[in-house]
Amino acid sequence: QVQLVESGGGLVQAGGSLRLSCATSGRTSSMYTMGWFHQAPGKQRELVAAITSGGRTYYGDSVKGRFTISRGNAQNTVYLQMNSLKPEDTAVYYCAYKRSILFADVPSAYDDWGRGTQVTVSP
Repeated sequence: QVQLVESGGGLVQAGGSLRLSCATSGRTSSMYTMGWFHQAPGKQRELVAAITSGGRTYYGDSVKGRFTISRGNAQNTVYLQMNSLKPEDTAVYYCAYKRSILFADVPSAYDDWGRGTQVTVSP
């Protein structure tokens, strides 16, 4: 099992920026996908961005051009740089881990999850 701990959420005004971090530990795989999902109240959990161990990235349509996913040098930390934030970005953001590089955008495909961090964007 892989342990994931998110940090970096908070309250920001529209147009502002936040950087989320996800630290991993435990039994990681050499081939993996890490994703950031968000879930707003009353809505389904949705993939925001993902990155594979090979460095391939994916972005949801609503965040393309505004968010950037990246990995730290040690590859045990994944970041989500969020710029030009909008009130509709308000949600709990979860980090997730999948022991495969095959792309998947559904939560059920991911093996391990963090507890989430709240992002609130005020108008």
